[in-house]
Amino acid sequence: MKNGIVYFVGAGPGDPGLLTIKGKQALEEADVILYDRLANPKLLEFASPDCEFIYCGKLPDRHFMKQREINALLVEKALKGLTVVRLKGGDPSVFGRVGEEADALHEHGIRYEMVPGITSGIAAPLYAGIPVTHRDFASSFAMITAHDKSLKGTPNLDWEGLARSVQTLVFYMGVKNLPYICKQLIAYGKSPSVPVIVVQWGTWGRQRSVKGSLENIQQKVQEHQITNPAIIVIGDIVNFQTHSWFESKPLIGQHMMVVTHGEDEDPLADKLRDSGADVIEWPKWRTENMPVNEEILQRIGTFEDIFFTSRRAVCEFFQTLASKKIDIRQLTAGLSAASEHAEQELEKRGFRVSASQPESEKRLVVGSRHAVENMQTQKPCSLYVTHENVIDDRFTHMIQRTISESPLHMIICPSKPSVQQLISAGEQISISPEPSASRPPIVCIGDDSAAGIYGFTAVQEQEELFALIQNQQAEKKLLHS
Repeated sequence: MKNGIVYFVGAGPGDPGLLTIKGKQALEEADVILYDRLANPKLLEFASPDCEFIYCGKLPDRHFMKQREINALLVEKALKGLTVVRLKGGDPSVFGRVGEEADALHEHGIRYEMVPGITSGIAAPLYAGIPVTHRDFASSFAMITAHDKSLKGTPNLDWEGLARSVQTLVFYMGVKNLPYICKQLIAYGKSPSVPVIVVQWGTWGRQRSVKGSLENIQQKVQEHQITNPAIIVIGDIVNFQTHSWFESKPLIGQHMMVVTHGEDEDPLADKLRDSGADVIEWPKWRTENMPVNEEILQRIGTFEDIFFTSRRAVCEFFQTLASKKIDIRQLTAGLSAASEHAEQELEKRGFRVSASQPESEKRLVVGSRHAVENMQTQKPCSLYVTHENVIDDRFTHMIQRTISESPLHMIICPSKPSVQQLISAGEQISISPEPSASRPPIVCIGDDSAAGIYGFTAVQEQEELFALIQNQQAEKKLLHS
């Protein structure tokens, strides 16, 4: 068997939009993805439904998988002829041990390619409003690891050279050693008043930053409870900051979960992200196509009304017609849809959407298995199942881990089906719908019944939801002021 290939892909610092096009292509082609803790799990949505996900995450002082085990796994999977992606946070070549992993592959004659990524040492400061260079403040910068293999874990560096020769210093994962870093730089000539900024979770919706100087930054970090992952920027360039365009977004710092129900994707999650929130979507769904219903297709011209339950149903149905070489001019029925997304998909294909007709023997309902089976039909009609939405369990553990590391501020159910999804399956990710002191607030849009039974907050429109969130933020700021 011919050996496979390994792609070392830089996932970027956290914002999924910062992935490169080549990185996306590698994820789409992968048979196996080995991913780190700091790689945004949303990037794994580019993978095929059959791709295997393996978590290699590391926490400070606690390794989930040892480096030699990662090396061995890369070799094992590639020797089976598979396409493997090693997905690393930031850029794989910047403190990412990519050299060790590449050496292991080279020893076994396995091909590999490197796909650079945006490193957090440049991106996190920029999202905090600070470029690492500026012709008036800094013409040089250094990226420095803030820990090493020594027994004390304190970096053994040319402190004099750094203090005197480099204008902007960027330390990675250095919160634990921050007092030592500041002490060393002052000892070797840096003024105690040199400005410092620490950026936590750079480019994520949970980004926070705190400014100070070499003499007081440690105290401020403790006061604001800043922990790793964080980037430390030291130098006069920090004074260039007037404001953080990213941290000034209205929902920055809000960690939310949007509950999905498997039909048309709701744009709410993206709207929340655009406003700065850090958003998880649960559950993740995958689509399984169903066998073609030849009997229905043979009499497709006899229906007076064809009703589509979702945008996906429209796409799957017309793709089937094309694959079977059925002329769409045979469709003499009026076309109607259950959602705005489905209507838009029909209009995009040149159809005029008509009002849905009452159930009759000459009506055809097209959609997913769940949607079609749940259609309340008073009179007999024909049903065509295009696909089935199935929960993708590969993402469940990722979501559980994300919630445990960064507790949710709010859970949002955009529709009645998503409310039922949370009530029936929330325990899978340790979320109980029952009221408790530890349960985050749950907001449902357009479902007053769940609000009454479980104590959820009910709103009628998305605009009302955004107003509610912003009011809660204002109350918190007032409480802490």
